[in-house]
Amino acid sequence: MDLTDPSRPTVPPFHRPPAAGPAPPVTAGPPGLPPVHDALVCVALPSFAVSPRHGQLGGQGLEGVYHEGRRVLSRCHLRVAGRDPLTVQGRLLSAERARFLAVVRTSADPGPDPGVTVERLRDADGAERITFRSSLGRTLRLPVEVCLGSDLADLGTVASGRPTPELRATVHDSGLRWTAPDGGHAIVTADPPPKDTVASAGLLRWELELRPGTARTIAIHVRVRSQGTARPGGRTRGRALTEARAEGDDPRVDRLLRTGLDDLRALLVRDPAHPSDLHPAAGVPWRCGPAPAEALWAARMALPLGTRLAAGTLRTLARTQLPGPGPGAGRIPGPLRDTGPHLPPSCTGTEATLAFPAVLAEAFRWGLPEQDLVELLPAAERCLHWLRGTADANGLLREPGPAGLLRAETQAHAHRAALLGADLLEACGRPGADDWREWARTLREVFQDRFWIDDRTGGRPVAARTSAGLPLPYLGGGAAHLLDTGLLGGGGFAEGLLDKVQTEQLARLLGSPALDTGWGLRGLAAREPAHNPFGHRSGAVRVHETAVAVSGLAAAGYEKEAASLLRGLLDAAEAFAYRLPEMYGGDQRTTDSEPVPHPAACRPAAVASAVGVHLLTTVAGVRPDVPAHMVALHPMRGAPLGAVRLAGLRVAGEPFAVRVNRLGLGMVEEAAAGLQLGV
Repeated sequence: MDLTDPSRPTVPPFHRPPAAGPAPPVTAGPPGLPPVHDALVCVALPSFAVSPRHGQLGGQGLEGVYHEGRRVLSRCHLRVAGRDPLTVQGRLLSAERARFLAVVRTSADPGPDPGVTVERLRDADGAERITFRSSLGRTLRLPVEVCLGSDLADLGTVASGRPTPELRATVHDSGLRWTAPDGGHAIVTADPPPKDTVASAGLLRWELELRPGTARTIAIHVRVRSQGTARPGGRTRGRALTEARAEGDDPRVDRLLRTGLDDLRALLVRDPAHPSDLHPAAGVPWRCGPAPAEALWAARMALPLGTRLAAGTLRTLARTQLPGPGPGAGRIPGPLRDTGPHLPPSCTGTEATLAFPAVLAEAFRWGLPEQDLVELLPAAERCLHWLRGTADANGLLREPGPAGLLRAETQAHAHRAALLGADLLEACGRPGADDWREWARTLREVFQDRFWIDDRTGGRPVAARTSAGLPLPYLGGGAAHLLDTGLLGGGGFAEGLLDKVQTEQLARLLGSPALDTGWGLRGLAAREPAHNPFGHRSGAVRVHETAVAVSGLAAAGYEKEAASLLRGLLDAAEAFAYRLPEMYGGDQRTTDSEPVPHPAACRPAAVASAVGVHLLTTVAGVRPDVPAHMVALHPMRGAPLGAVRLAGLRVAGEPFAVRVNRLGLGMVEEAAAGLQLGV
């Protein structure tokens, strides 16, 4: 399910009729997705729980516990001594658990200070421990009620705002049971068993004896009928991603890394038909279903933590490739993505198909085991075969449909796939490497001529060209992909699409206030038509594009612009308690402002969660070439974060640690035996 990137058609601006006459009166539109920007979201896919800051689940909006896309618990309302506890704090302890601390006033309180505290620990699967503590001088008999409800509604129905009446509960064991018309059911049990159960009201009652200085706990458990998606256990998640650590002059780097990795582990799901293969879901709550492009980008950013996640993601997507013969053979299917007011929706399947050989090639350089490479190489060759059969004589990739658009980003993805694919084919002794390099050279020459507009300010790239050859010169953060080349053998980067002069101008544009908000890159430059700071493709800051810009600018030698975006993204992460959403508001930063959350953004999101390790390895400049038994270090010379040390990374499947001092000089502290330091 992908609710933030709807596939509704968007009319391109060159087909939009001009406005005539007076503007019609504005009326209220549809309510849109329920806001989640202020909620506490616990995640351990395929389960997640959405809680308000006070912790009481009332079934409002998206509140509740979800499993495999169904809301299995919509209400969990606690009352103590006939009233709601007063919540004084609600926060996340980890990706999977939230803590709510409340106080209760009773008639036994000697003064204005509350004598009873209530701690609620809620897990992503709905399990909850409610602990009562007394600091009073005498024993209390504390009446406790928990009111429960379930509608077993699917996430899409809840998100649409359509009514979802609660189901009638029945008494089951030491709790309650709800059954949906399709046979699905949810069961809640409690320990200790309640003194009284009122099924018609979904009510469980206890009378707890609370002695001075003691605590009593009620444990609530939720069970559901499985739909076949197994939840990865903690041990499995640990094998997919290592426990990396960071330290340095800026203490925020470790929080960013640890929080991101905790969230990324919580987003891992299994391929139901092949349980050993894990891949990341795009984000919670809206994008828990298949998202091939985002899964590949997240796995690529997480390569410094080991190649297991990349291998599982690549194997999962390889099984979805369209069979041949035919024009679509080798293509990876994917949903459409709305690309804002100026462009029609694009296909994420095309993006994923072009990313597949690039991610495999980079995983090979990080130390992908030979058996995984042998298994996955034919799928990468099928992706390249599809690319050759779809591109025109100049190597340009035109989208199907009446617009026949040539997107700049798509050409950048194709160029990277060709160069990294050639490098992979040559390293594996497969034919075609020279042909792909020549193909990429032709594409590069054509791109520099047709996708760049010169003007008095130095020029700019165009976002796309129409089937009639008309340029769409809208400047946005997506231009960062033109700098994203990829890792080659020898620790170097592939040649970019732009020449030196164009690259310098693009670096200047990416670092200008038109695109750099101070918190990251806007999706659309501030003065472009239809700019909207909350438009998810027309002005909001997208974390992925900002991270790509940082690494691309650093690799191209434009460290001043890279450092500005890096610091802005780290400042934004701090404002979001280091759990970065996939996007946030694109208003310009001021001395007294903070980044503004987007109400419908996924948080956590896989790519945003992997950004920490991607940014820190960019700062350290780690460029491995395991087949050549070499790793090169190219730290950012300006040391934008001061001294930084990274440990717990994986190169060649073995622990790897690196330190960068305040002068921007790098040193390898730990590495696999036989791995040499390259230049």
